[in-house]
Amino acid sequence: MKQTQLIMGMPITVEVIDIGALKHFKTIFDYFRKVDDRYSTYKQDSEISQINTGLPKSKWSAEMKAVIALCERTRKETYGYFNIAHNGRLDPSGLVKGWAIANAANMLKNKKVNNFYIEAGGDIQASGTGSDRTPWTVGIRNPFNTEEIIKIITIASEGVATSGIYIRGQHIYNPIQPEKALIEVKSLTVIGPNVYEADRFATAAFAMGKKGIEFVETIPGLEAYMVTGDKIATYTSGFDRYVVNA
Repeated sequence: MKQTQLIMGMPITVEVIDIGALKHFKTIFDYFRKVDDRYSTYKQDSEISQINTGLPKSKWSAEMKAVIALCERTRKETYGYFNIAHNGRLDPSGLVKGWAIANAANMLKNKKVNNFYIEAGGDIQASGTGSDRTPWTVGIRNPFNTEEIIKIITIASEGVATSGIYIRGQHIYNPIQPEKALIEVKSLTVIGPNVYEADRFATAAFAMGKKGIEFVETIPGLEAYMVTGDKIATYTSGFDRYVVNA
């Protein structure tokens, strides 16, 4: 069973293999709508928009405070390359997407659903196996030709996140040198123990340029595959174990 809906400005797909799980689709998609209503910087009545127009911290929701705290933790862990403050405004979207996917996955697991995947805007959380009872496979696209798959990886319970500018343009910036265009790297795919970890570190590593792959190498539990602007692919030391026909 598979459904796709457009929420948070992107297609979100949920596929569930377990019998009887159809009843959970509405719950998951409603959750993503709730996340969008709170964190979208494009909605004037969202909580993050109200914060950016002066809502005092004393009136922030507990969830918002927790998410902002996670963003601050990530800023410190990435030496400032992940930073949600830009031009006097806060935009936690670089963390919220992976965080929301991970939360949705936990919601399914709490309902005893074990075999599924959730994808939102190219970021994926897998669990268990697919319809053929083999681990889920994910294709990494060629950023110079998005119709071509250059690597196929297999995952069972991990999360995968890709940061790049080849689809959405310059939507990521380097907070250390904000005037510097990010052109060294075309795409950076990170595999993590869950999509939350993969997503937040993929965003920061991409902002680092070519040295981002070296940063990922230092973090236990993460692997990455990078394609640079000069069409050179580099990957971390443990990435091969996920590759199909490596």
